[in-house]
Amino acid sequence: MCTAATYQTKDFYFGRTLDYDVSYGNQVVLTPRGFTFRLRNGKTMSAHYAMLGMACVAEGYPLYYDAVNEKGLAIAGLNFVGNAHYGKPVEGKDNIAQFELIPWLLGSCATVAEVRRLLQRLNLTDVPFSQAMPLAQLHWLIADKTACITLEAVTDGLKIYENPVGVLTNNPPFPYQMFQLNNYMHLATDNRVNTFSEALKLEQYSRGMGAMGLPGDLSSQSRFVRAAFVKLNSLSGDSEEESVSQFFHILGSVEQQRGCCKLGEGRYEITLYTSCCNTARGIYYYSTYDNRQITGVDMHRENLDGTELVIYDPVVRQQILMQN
Repeated sequence: MCTAATYQTKDFYFGRTLDYDVSYGNQVVLTPRGFTFRLRNGKTMSAHYAMLGMACVAEGYPLYYDAVNEKGLAIAGLNFVGNAHYGKPVEGKDNIAQFELIPWLLGSCATVAEVRRLLQRLNLTDVPFSQAMPLAQLHWLIADKTACITLEAVTDGLKIYENPVGVLTNNPPFPYQMFQLNNYMHLATDNRVNTFSEALKLEQYSRGMGAMGLPGDLSSQSRFVRAAFVKLNSLSGDSEEESVSQFFHILGSVEQQRGCCKLGEGRYEITLYTSCCNTARGIYYYSTYDNRQITGVDMHRENLDGTELVIYDPVVRQQILMQN
Protein backbone atom coordinates (compact mmCIF):
# COMPACT_ATOMS: atom_id res chain seq x y z
CA MET A 1 0.00 0.00 0.00
CA CYS A 2 1.09 3.65 0.06
CA THR A 3 1.28 6.86 2.05
CA ALA A 4 1.24 10.43 0.70
CA ALA A 5 2.03 13.60 2.63
CA THR A 6 2.64 17.33 2.40
CA TYR A 7 5.11 19.54 4.27
CA GLN A 8 5.51 23.30 4.48
CA THR A 9 8.66 25.26 5.29
CA LYS A 10 9.76 28.21 3.14
CA ASP A 11 8.60 26.13 0.17
CA PHE A 12 5.83 23.55 -0.14
CA TYR A 13 6.72 19.86 -0.46
CA PHE A 14 4.61 16.93 -1.63
CA GLY A 15 5.43 13.25 -1.96
CA ARG A 16 4.59 9.67 -1.25
CA THR A 17 5.76 6.14 -0.68
CA LEU A 18 4.77 3.49 -3.20
CA ASP A 19 4.47 0.15 -1.44
CA TYR A 20 4.05 -2.95 -3.55
CA ASP A 21 5.68 -6.31 -4.20
CA VAL A 22 6.73 -5.67 -7.81
CA SER A 23 7.70 -2.68 -9.93
CA TYR A 24 6.01 -2.08 -13.29
CA GLY A 25 8.99 -0.22 -14.69
CA ASN A 26 8.71 3.00 -12.71
CA GLN A 27 10.50 5.97 -14.29
CA VAL A 28 10.74 9.67 -13.56
CA VAL A 29 8.89 11.28 -16.46
CA LEU A 30 8.65 14.89 -17.60
CA THR A 31 5.67 15.62 -19.84
CA PRO A 32 6.31 18.92 -21.66
CA ARG A 33 3.61 21.39 -22.62
CA GLY A 34 3.37 20.20 -26.22
CA PHE A 35 2.96 16.46 -25.60
CA THR A 36 -0.41 15.29 -26.92
CA PHE A 37 -2.72 13.37 -24.59
CA ARG A 38 -5.40 11.57 -26.57
CA LEU A 39 -8.29 11.10 -24.20
CA ARG A 40 -10.70 8.18 -24.41
CA ASN A 41 -13.62 10.61 -24.78
CA GLY A 42 -12.28 11.55 -28.22
CA LYS A 43 -10.72 14.84 -27.19
CA THR A 44 -7.03 15.73 -27.13
CA MET A 45 -4.83 17.80 -24.83
CA SER A 46 -1.96 19.19 -26.88
CA ALA A 47 -1.41 22.45 -25.00
CA HIS A 48 -1.21 22.13 -21.24
CA TYR A 49 1.00 22.72 -18.22
CA ALA A 50 4.21 20.70 -18.02
CA MET A 51 4.34 18.03 -15.33
CA LEU A 52 6.97 15.85 -13.67
CA GLY A 53 6.62 12.73 -11.57
CA MET A 54 6.95 8.98 -11.27
CA ALA A 55 5.13 6.98 -13.92
CA CYS A 56 4.93 3.73 -15.81
CA VAL A 57 5.17 4.57 -19.52
CA ALA A 58 2.94 2.24 -21.56
CA GLU A 59 2.55 2.63 -25.33
CA GLY A 60 4.12 6.07 -25.07
CA TYR A 61 1.62 7.21 -22.42
CA PRO A 62 2.77 8.27 -18.90
CA LEU A 63 0.66 6.52 -16.28
CA TYR A 64 1.54 8.72 -13.32
CA TYR A 65 1.60 7.48 -9.75
CA ASP A 66 2.32 11.00 -8.51
CA ALA A 67 3.32 14.23 -10.20
CA VAL A 68 3.58 18.01 -9.89
CA ASN A 69 2.98 20.59 -12.61
CA GLU A 70 4.96 23.74 -13.36
CA LYS A 71 2.49 25.85 -11.36
CA GLY A 72 3.01 23.92 -8.12
CA LEU A 73 -0.09 21.72 -8.11
CA ALA A 74 0.61 18.13 -7.04
CA ILE A 75 -1.39 14.87 -7.09
CA ALA A 76 -0.80 11.31 -5.89
CA GLY A 77 -3.05 8.30 -6.50
CA LEU A 78 -3.20 5.64 -3.77
CA ASN A 79 -4.86 2.23 -3.70
CA PHE A 80 -8.47 2.30 -2.54
CA VAL A 81 -9.41 -1.32 -3.17
CA GLY A 82 -13.02 -2.29 -2.55
CA ASN A 83 -14.27 1.29 -2.29
CA ALA A 84 -13.36 2.99 -5.58
CA HIS A 85 -16.16 3.07 -8.14
CA TYR A 86 -16.12 4.42 -11.69
CA GLY A 87 -19.13 4.74 -13.97
CA LYS A 88 -20.15 4.84 -17.60
CA PRO A 89 -19.93 8.01 -19.72
CA VAL A 90 -22.59 10.61 -18.91
CA GLU A 91 -23.79 13.19 -21.40
CA GLY A 92 -22.95 16.76 -20.43
CA LYS A 93 -20.05 15.72 -18.17
CA ASP A 94 -16.28 15.64 -18.64
CA ASN A 95 -15.92 11.88 -19.05
CA ILE A 96 -12.36 11.12 -17.97
CA ALA A 97 -10.92 7.61 -17.60
CA GLN A 98 -9.43 6.87 -14.21
CA PHE A 99 -5.87 6.66 -15.60
CA GLU A 100 -6.31 10.08 -17.28
CA LEU A 101 -7.21 11.96 -14.10
CA ILE A 102 -3.71 13.08 -13.03
CA PRO A 103 -2.61 14.47 -16.41
CA TRP A 104 -6.07 15.98 -17.01
CA LEU A 105 -6.01 17.91 -13.74
CA LEU A 106 -2.32 18.83 -13.80
CA GLY A 107 -2.51 19.83 -17.43
CA SER A 108 -5.51 22.10 -16.87
CA CYS A 109 -5.24 23.53 -13.36
CA ALA A 110 -2.73 25.74 -11.55
CA THR A 111 -4.33 25.56 -8.09
CA VAL A 112 -6.58 23.42 -5.92
CA ALA A 113 -9.25 26.12 -6.34
CA GLU A 114 -9.20 25.50 -10.10
CA VAL A 115 -9.31 21.75 -9.48
CA ARG A 116 -12.49 22.18 -7.45
CA ARG A 117 -14.17 23.99 -10.32
CA LEU A 118 -13.10 21.36 -12.85
CA LEU A 119 -14.30 18.52 -10.63
CA GLN A 120 -17.85 19.87 -10.75
CA ARG A 121 -18.06 18.58 -14.33
CA LEU A 122 -16.08 15.36 -13.83
CA ASN A 123 -17.37 11.86 -14.39
CA LEU A 124 -14.68 9.23 -13.83
CA THR A 125 -15.27 6.37 -16.24
CA ASP A 126 -14.48 2.67 -15.96
CA VAL A 127 -12.42 2.55 -19.16
CA PRO A 128 -9.19 0.55 -18.60
CA PHE A 129 -5.95 1.60 -20.26
CA SER A 130 -5.75 -1.79 -21.98
CA GLN A 131 -6.91 -5.36 -21.58
CA ALA A 132 -3.53 -6.19 -20.04
CA MET A 133 -3.84 -3.34 -17.51
CA PRO A 134 -7.14 -3.51 -15.62
CA LEU A 135 -8.60 -0.56 -13.73
CA ALA A 136 -6.70 0.54 -10.66
CA GLN A 137 -8.90 1.26 -7.66
CA LEU A 138 -7.60 4.59 -6.35
CA HIS A 139 -8.30 7.74 -4.42
CA TRP A 140 -6.19 10.89 -4.63
CA LEU A 141 -4.38 13.47 -2.52
CA ILE A 142 -4.37 16.85 -4.31
CA ALA A 143 -2.53 19.86 -2.93
CA ASP A 144 -0.84 23.17 -3.55
CA LYS A 145 0.81 25.58 -1.11
CA THR A 146 -2.56 26.94 0.05
CA ALA A 147 -4.95 23.97 0.12
CA CYS A 148 -5.17 20.19 0.32
CA ILE A 149 -8.08 17.92 -0.58
CA THR A 150 -8.84 14.21 -0.88
CA LEU A 151 -10.80 12.99 -3.90
CA GLU A 152 -12.75 9.73 -3.78
CA ALA A 153 -15.03 8.20 -6.41
CA VAL A 154 -17.42 5.84 -4.62
CA THR A 155 -20.77 4.21 -5.39
CA ASP A 156 -22.79 7.25 -4.33
CA GLY A 157 -20.75 9.73 -6.33
CA LEU A 158 -17.62 11.86 -6.36
CA LYS A 159 -16.53 13.04 -2.90
CA ILE A 160 -14.22 15.99 -2.24
CA TYR A 161 -12.93 16.33 1.30
CA GLU A 162 -10.89 19.02 2.97
CA ASN A 163 -7.68 17.39 4.21
CA PRO A 164 -6.38 19.39 7.18
CA VAL A 165 -3.59 16.93 8.01
CA GLY A 166 -2.13 16.74 4.50
CA VAL A 167 -1.79 12.94 4.70
CA LEU A 168 -3.50 10.06 2.91
CA THR A 169 -3.06 6.29 2.97
CA ASN A 170 -5.45 3.63 1.62
CA ASN A 171 -8.56 2.20 3.27
CA PRO A 172 -10.87 3.02 4.95
CA PRO A 173 -12.51 6.02 3.20
CA PHE A 174 -11.02 9.34 4.22
CA PRO A 175 -13.73 10.46 6.72
CA TYR A 176 -13.12 7.27 8.72
CA GLN A 177 -9.35 7.80 8.62
CA MET A 178 -9.85 11.29 10.06
CA PHE A 179 -12.33 10.10 12.71
CA GLN A 180 -9.84 7.55 14.03
CA LEU A 181 -7.50 10.40 15.04
CA ASN A 182 -9.89 11.03 17.94
CA ASN A 183 -8.59 7.82 19.50
CA TYR A 184 -5.08 9.29 19.63
CA MET A 185 -5.76 12.81 20.92
CA HIS A 186 -3.79 11.93 24.08
CA LEU A 187 -0.49 11.56 22.19
CA ALA A 188 2.13 14.20 22.91
CA THR A 189 5.72 15.06 22.07
CA ASP A 190 6.60 16.21 25.59
CA ASN A 191 6.98 14.31 28.85
CA ARG A 192 3.88 12.95 30.53
CA VAL A 193 2.69 13.19 34.09
CA ASN A 194 0.99 10.47 36.09
CA THR A 195 -2.78 10.61 35.60
CA PHE A 196 -3.28 6.89 36.29
CA SER A 197 -3.91 7.29 40.03
CA GLU A 198 -2.85 9.58 42.84
CA ALA A 199 -2.41 6.46 44.96
CA LEU A 200 0.57 5.30 42.89
CA LYS A 201 3.92 6.96 42.35
CA LEU A 202 4.42 6.37 38.63
CA GLU A 203 7.30 7.96 36.77
CA GLN A 204 8.43 8.35 33.20
CA TYR A 205 11.36 5.98 32.68
CA SER A 206 12.24 6.82 29.08
CA ARG A 207 12.20 9.66 26.62
CA GLY A 208 9.39 9.61 24.06
CA MET A 209 6.73 8.15 26.32
CA GLY A 210 4.36 10.95 25.39
CA ALA A 211 3.75 9.07 22.15
CA MET A 212 3.00 5.73 23.79
CA GLY A 213 0.07 4.20 21.94
CA LEU A 214 1.14 5.50 18.54
CA PRO A 215 0.40 2.52 16.24
CA GLY A 216 3.43 0.83 14.75
CA ASP A 217 1.92 -1.78 12.44
CA LEU A 218 1.80 -1.59 8.64
CA SER A 219 -1.97 -1.35 8.15
CA SER A 220 -3.19 1.64 6.18
CA GLN A 221 -5.15 3.10 9.11
CA SER A 222 -2.17 2.82 11.44
CA ARG A 223 0.13 4.37 8.84
CA PHE A 224 -2.30 7.26 8.50
CA VAL A 225 -2.21 7.95 12.24
CA ARG A 226 1.56 7.60 12.44
CA ALA A 227 2.26 9.76 9.39
CA ALA A 228 -0.17 12.43 10.60
CA PHE A 229 1.44 12.57 14.06
CA VAL A 230 4.98 12.72 12.67
CA LYS A 231 4.14 15.25 9.94
CA LEU A 232 2.14 17.60 12.18
CA ASN A 233 4.88 17.64 14.81
CA SER A 234 7.87 17.82 12.44
CA LEU A 235 10.34 20.67 12.71
CA SER A 236 13.16 21.64 10.38
CA GLY A 237 14.98 24.62 9.00
CA ASP A 238 13.83 26.34 5.82
CA SER A 239 16.78 25.40 3.63
CA GLU A 240 16.25 22.99 0.77
CA GLU A 241 18.58 20.43 2.32
CA GLU A 242 16.88 20.54 5.73
CA SER A 243 13.36 20.53 4.28
CA VAL A 244 13.98 17.63 1.91
CA SER A 245 15.77 15.66 4.61
CA GLN A 246 12.89 16.14 7.04
CA PHE A 247 10.32 15.14 4.44
CA PHE A 248 12.10 11.84 3.79
CA HIS A 249 12.23 11.27 7.55
CA ILE A 250 8.46 11.87 7.77
CA LEU A 251 7.74 9.22 5.16
CA GLY A 252 10.47 7.03 6.61
CA SER A 253 8.20 6.55 9.62
CA VAL A 254 5.82 4.45 7.50
CA GLU A 255 8.13 2.69 5.05
CA GLN A 256 7.87 -1.09 4.66
CA GLN A 257 10.81 -3.45 4.93
CA ARG A 258 11.09 -6.67 2.95
CA GLY A 259 9.94 -9.61 5.02
CA CYS A 260 7.44 -7.78 7.27
CA CYS A 261 4.37 -7.88 5.00
CA LYS A 262 4.04 -11.32 3.44
CA LEU A 263 1.72 -11.72 0.46
CA GLY A 264 2.33 -15.43 -0.14
CA GLU A 265 4.48 -17.52 -2.49
CA GLY A 266 7.65 -15.69 -1.51
CA ARG A 267 6.19 -12.24 -2.25
CA TYR A 268 6.57 -9.33 0.16
CA GLU A 269 5.32 -5.78 0.02
CA ILE A 270 8.11 -3.20 0.28
CA THR A 271 8.50 0.54 -0.22
CA LEU A 272 9.58 0.54 -3.86
CA TYR A 273 10.27 4.27 -3.85
CA THR A 274 9.78 7.41 -1.78
CA SER A 275 9.30 10.77 -3.47
CA CYS A 276 9.49 14.40 -2.39
CA CYS A 277 8.81 17.31 -4.71
CA ASN A 278 9.57 20.95 -4.11
CA THR A 279 6.46 22.24 -5.84
CA ALA A 280 7.76 25.81 -6.07
CA ARG A 281 10.99 24.88 -7.81
CA GLY A 282 9.74 21.91 -9.80
CA ILE A 283 12.36 19.52 -8.42
CA TYR A 284 11.38 15.88 -7.97
CA TYR A 285 13.49 13.98 -5.42
CA TYR A 286 13.29 10.25 -4.86
CA SER A 287 14.96 7.27 -3.22
CA THR A 288 14.39 3.59 -3.95
CA TYR A 289 14.35 0.49 -1.79
CA ASP A 290 17.92 -0.45 -2.67
CA ASN A 291 19.25 3.09 -3.04
CA ARG A 292 18.92 5.24 0.05
CA GLN A 293 20.70 8.16 -1.58
CA ILE A 294 18.37 10.99 -2.60
CA THR A 295 18.34 11.70 -6.34
CA GLY A 296 16.78 14.79 -7.90
CA VAL A 297 15.34 15.80 -11.28
CA ASP A 298 14.75 19.49 -12.07
CA MET A 299 12.03 20.09 -14.67
CA HIS A 300 13.41 23.54 -15.48
CA ARG A 301 16.61 22.05 -16.86
CA GLU A 302 14.58 20.63 -19.72
CA ASN A 303 12.69 22.28 -22.57
CA LEU A 304 9.18 22.62 -21.18
CA ASP A 305 7.84 23.58 -24.62
CA GLY A 306 8.81 20.24 -26.14
CA THR A 307 6.50 17.60 -27.57
CA GLU A 308 8.17 14.36 -26.46
CA LEU A 309 8.36 12.74 -23.04
CA VAL A 310 11.67 13.12 -21.20
CA ILE A 311 12.35 9.91 -19.27
CA TYR A 312 14.87 9.32 -16.50
CA ASP A 313 15.63 5.77 -15.43
CA PRO A 314 15.65 5.70 -11.64
CA VAL A 315 18.89 5.02 -9.78
CA VAL A 316 18.10 1.74 -8.04
CA ARG A 317 21.51 0.39 -6.98
CA GLN A 318 22.83 1.39 -3.59
CA GLN A 319 25.22 4.34 -3.59
CA ILE A 320 27.64 4.13 -0.64
CA LEU A 321 30.18 6.85 0.00
CA MET A 322 33.38 5.39 1.43
CA GLN A 323 35.30 7.96 3.43
CA ASN A 324 39.09 8.09 3.17
